Amino acid sequence: MSQPTGQDPMIKVSVVVPVYNAGRYLEECAASLLAQSLSSDEYEIIFVDDGSTDDSPAAVDKLAAEYPHVRVHHQANSGWPGKPRNVGVAMARGAYVQFVDQDDQLGPEALERMYAMGSRNGSDIVLGKVGGTMGGPSSMFRENVERCTIADTALIESVSPHKMFRRAFLLDHDIWFPEGKRRLEDQLFMVQAYLEARTVSIVGDYVCYYWNRRDDGKNSSGTASTMRGYYNNLREVLDAIEAGTEPGELRNRLMGRFFRVEMMRRLGEPRLLRYSDGYRNLGYRVVRELAVERFSSGGEGFATGDVVAGLSPMMRLRAMLLERERLDGLMELARRCGQVRATCTVDDVRWEGTRLCLDLRTSLVHADGSPVVVLGNDGRYALDPTLAAGLPTIDAWDVGDPCEHAKAEIRVRHRDTGTWWFAPATLRPSLVPVGSGPQARFQVVVAGTASIDPHTLAGGAPCEPGRYDVVVSLQVLGLGRPARVIIEAGQRWSGVLVPGVVGDPARIVVPQRATPNGALIVDVDERQPSLAPALAARGVGPLDVRDGDLHVALPMHTAKFTGTREVEVVLGREGSSRALPARLQPPHLASLVFDNVTTLPSGRHPLSVRVDSSGRQRPVRIGTVVVEQGRIVDVLSASYRTIPHRAAARVVGSPWLQRQARRAIAVMPASEKTRDLARRLGAAASRKLR
Repeated sequence: MSQPTGQDPMIKVSVVVPVYNAGRYLEECAASLLAQSLSSDEYEIIFVDDGSTDDSPAAVDKLAAEYPHVRVHHQANSGWPGKPRNVGVAMARGAYVQFVDQDDQLGPEALERMYAMGSRNGSDIVLGKVGGTMGGPSSMFRENVERCTIADTALIESVSPHKMFRRAFLLDHDIWFPEGKRRLEDQLFMVQAYLEARTVSIVGDYVCYYWNRRDDGKNSSGTASTMRGYYNNLREVLDAIEAGTEPGELRNRLMGRFFRVEMMRRLGEPRLLRYSDGYRNLGYRVVRELAVERFSSGGEGFATGDVVAGLSPMMRLRAMLLERERLDGLMELARRCGQVRATCTVDDVRWEGTRLCLDLRTSLVHADGSPVVVLGNDGRYALDPTLAAGLPTIDAWDVGDPCEHAKAEIRVRHRDTGTWWFAPATLRPSLVPVGSGPQARFQVVVAGTASIDPHTLAGGAPCEPGRYDVVVSLQVLGLGRPARVIIEAGQRWSGVLVPGVVGDPARIVVPQRATPNGALIVDVDERQPSLAPALAARGVGPLDVRDGDLHVALPMHTAKFTGTREVEVVLGREGSSRALPARLQPPHLASLVFDNVTTLPSGRHPLSVRVDSSGRQRPVRIGTVVVEQGRIVDVLSASYRTIPHRAAARVVGSPWLQRQARRAIAVMPASEKTRDLARRLGAAASRKLR
């Protein structure tokens, strides 16, 4: 390794990118690095070519020739990213070093935001929120955290190296990546860094790092390795934990993470059931060898040792089957647990200021819908017999306090970007009696209130416009399952799922019940044309004329101190319509405000609204205006007659639904009733399109 170079006080961050046969992925990665909001004299990009045999060397040399803040180092192939990263750290001149893989990208403001947080806190490590297709949602990035350590925060759940490190911190503590072909080099590096770090910061309100799955399946973290080599490398990670901690709670928690994730995940659903017999048997043997070697304590088995004792009931049960050498029991338990799913039901929806609040409850159920239960007896609780009964060597399984490992999070996913955010929620577990019989049966139910505020949803910052899916992530007894948040069918919800215009700047929020499954969807700022159909289904008006402007009352919630939102009103039919600037104006009931003078002839004309004033979005009808002598004198609600209002509004607001409706009618038996329905649906769609 070359001697580390000195720091340049002008350079804030050095971005280190190991490169090996990157192909077309390098172009996207480099583009994201060159597009950073830091000025080019405040950061540098170091590509370390690890003996590539494709056109990657020429590509990075071309970038270096074109951009002064791009540097390149070529070396013989080392076989793994460790050495290129070390070389990059040695070459770096910045105060901080950010590691990026060749097939990933940074958000445009990633370096600026992470460096700002690190520099104001003197942070040794800065974690940036991770998005992309390789990783799922992580509560690590729920919100910004200015200062924390591995002792007070679950940092060990994030052991990828795609983070920002203070370069002097790495050099002072002699923290380097292991070199050569080996697995878990990232985990070893991160364990050593976390244990030495005095201050760690987390950027949770902005997606800094996009960790992407390559469509050719060649991500460096997904290549093959031998099973025994993998677990030999895991031994080194465990060595580092023991060397850096004293016996006690912290050590047990860190060791428990690797027991859960790197070892026992291989022996649970769905992985255990998908492996070939040979691969499954080998994995079982090497995991058991390591468990016996490193997790047994006091001359007793590992299943009752200090590390495993702090884990969930299901994890302890799996550990006991492993200790008793019952692979057949592990497989049967995996089959049974694979049938368990989560359910989530909303009991109430309401607006509180700028927040859409949900009262909900969630629990685990079996494949037939029956609840996953615990059996109570004199203050002790045993695992559901459907899961435990008949397992080899297991008569019953004591779960301790069933609520101890029970929790739920509300996750909100942006459909276009795939980015996950966490809605604030107060959710608590309780035991709910189930049925009757000689033995008390209880279900663990997690219930409470969650809220969605477009001004703070993104980790405390405003969220992007778009359509959001709402999901609950439930953990009970050591079984983790996601579920869509469901609005049950019923007439009462039509008066509860009310659109809102809230905050300043004003954001439009439209909660909807998806059909046919009832999943809750939340539209923010009308990226989808959902507001106008919602208004049309509820009815608009009455009309008030003040100071020459029309004020049309809208069935929307508004919050105190909400600002005005600019929209566009379209009067008349296509070909002879007039587009007018308008605004959604609080307080109290929202009003649609626009000029009441028009050149339309006297009579009735469609009233449509388009929140996207760019003109790319088709306006959707919400009512009818009555014109007399060049002035609008009345407004009427849209009427869909016998077609249910909400269904009709959805159909006429969606070309896709219009096509599906026409196809459905085409295959129905011919009858006068069918023909009448088709005529009325077509007329409604035509009015909307005009």
